[in-house]
Amino acid sequence: MKFEEIYQNYWQKVFRLAMGYVNDRDLAEDLTQDVFVIVYQKLSTFNQQSSIGTWIFRIASNTCLRSVEKKQKHQTTALNHDLPTTESHFEDNDQIKFLYQCISTLDEIDRLIISLELEEVPQSEIAEIVGISNGNVRTKIHRIKEKLNKKMSRYEYSRS
Repeated sequence: MKFEEIYQNYWQKVFRLAMGYVNDRDLAEDLTQDVFVIVYQKLSTFNQQSSIGTWIFRIASNTCLRSVEKKQKHQTTALNHDLPTTESHFEDNDQIKFLYQCISTLDEIDRLIISLELEEVPQSEIAEIVGISNGNVRTKIHRIKEKLNKKMSRYEYSRS
């Protein structure tokens, strides 16, 4: 597969994954760019033991985790959980913004799992990316969805 095809097929997915981690459009775009620099540099070493998507998501999750860890080390004020205004490649929808805000408050592993689930990555691939069993992935997804549903229902209630 050519890099251009990979980029076109995965850019938005990686961007949304990054948004789930950092809840900041500019930083998510920077992280997405970093991911594709790594993908471009290492594409010739991809050994096809997993799918290209699994490989890219593993790179993306590691890049995002390093960024979050780095930010936490240098963090001197509370995180701002407000989503900035988005452009055409990211939906300008209050409910979607709130969902990403909720996702950004989850633990890192939960953020990764639900972000991959939202990108319709098969649960077996999520298990491989995260390094846990398929059964554990299913359980975690169920629990994460329950948490998000509670937060979303509070959002819907507050809007009515």
